[in-house]
Amino acid sequence: MDITPYMQTLGRQAREASRAVARADTNQKNAALLAMAAAIERDADQLIAANAQDMAHARAAGYDSALLDRLALSAKTVAGMAEGLRQIAALPDPVGEMDGLKYRPSGIQVGKMRVPLGVIGIIYEARPNVTADAAGLCLKSGNAAILRGGSEAIRSNQAIAACVREGLAAAGLPATAVQVVETTDRAAVGALITMKDYVDVIVPRGGKGLIERITGEARVPVIKHLHGNCHVYIDDRADLTKTVKIVENAKTQRYGTCNTTESLLVARAVAAQALPDIGRMLATHGVEMRCCPEALVILQDIGQVKAATEQDWHEEYLAPILAIKVVDGLDAAIEHINTHGSQHTDAILTEDYARARRFLREVDSASVMVNASTRFADGFEYGLGAEIGISTDKIHARGPVGLEGLTSQKWVVLGDGHVRG
Repeated sequence: MDITPYMQTLGRQAREASRAVARADTNQKNAALLAMAAAIERDADQLIAANAQDMAHARAAGYDSALLDRLALSAKTVAGMAEGLRQIAALPDPVGEMDGLKYRPSGIQVGKMRVPLGVIGIIYEARPNVTADAAGLCLKSGNAAILRGGSEAIRSNQAIAACVREGLAAAGLPATAVQVVETTDRAAVGALITMKDYVDVIVPRGGKGLIERITGEARVPVIKHLHGNCHVYIDDRADLTKTVKIVENAKTQRYGTCNTTESLLVARAVAAQALPDIGRMLATHGVEMRCCPEALVILQDIGQVKAATEQDWHEEYLAPILAIKVVDGLDAAIEHINTHGSQHTDAILTEDYARARRFLREVDSASVMVNASTRFADGFEYGLGAEIGISTDKIHARGPVGLEGLTSQKWVVLGDGHVRG
């Protein structure tokens, strides 16, 4: 395949389709989403069979457990894709929404209208569910999408794409509104991220290497996060009956996700009381604990424990490994997170309202939580229906990116024959 003309064709088709999608009314977009969901549920066995082939090839290729975890589809995850599309259909349509309308002294009204971005290019590794999530979110927000999944998920992505096309056709929308790149050639990524005439924004989802490459080479704006070094801080005013359950969920529910906790900070005043129960819980899950000297003394008899290095405070392990550090208190915890964290998701466990408010204000991350697992940092859990990705940027979109993150606002002026004096 000659990559450049192929990608240029996709781009032209997407640009043309984006105008049709931007014109589509809410009922038409929702009809497409519901038809996609029905097709995914109907074809669940076929999707899982296609995914099994991808999984077999990925294992034979020696991919690590974190990628295999993100690649796998099950009956539950397929049902989740369909439910995500239905949730998106149930959400208010942001396109055309006007707010802030105010009369000016001249008599005109000035406000803002929410509008689609245009064409969204999405580049992702593993995670075949992104094919459905991205299609749904881009469609509902009035955008066309070009999806380039990884070679490891090619069969899964194509099977899901067939359901997406069926849904578009059922609603009378162009099939080119959502296009899945059919080649696994890496040159397709290079072409997509430089097609500024056809693509308005790029959203990468994958490993740090992929995102660094795209950020460095793209000529199109990028919405991204590099990695997820998420923290849980146990304050000396925490309810210790809650801490074990929250830390267990935050670290062990899934190891290969960007919202999994990678660092545990514990206030010195409660470290000797809180850490033993947490350590025993982590040991039962086979989690290796990389500890500061104080934590090492407290946990040394539990097993699965070793001394932390400076690098451990910066790591996104995506594995059953947790860095543990005893800190003086809230100030030290905030300083540690803002110095070593990735501005993704961080949580405080405390019963002190004032301290919780300080943590929320002062921790410079896209999602900040009180007495909850970092695993909640997810578009589905936030009520977005799904997410296109998570952004740690501070401009335009931050945190899980849903419908509003795939739109922008333009100024609108309403007059009745007004002229400027």
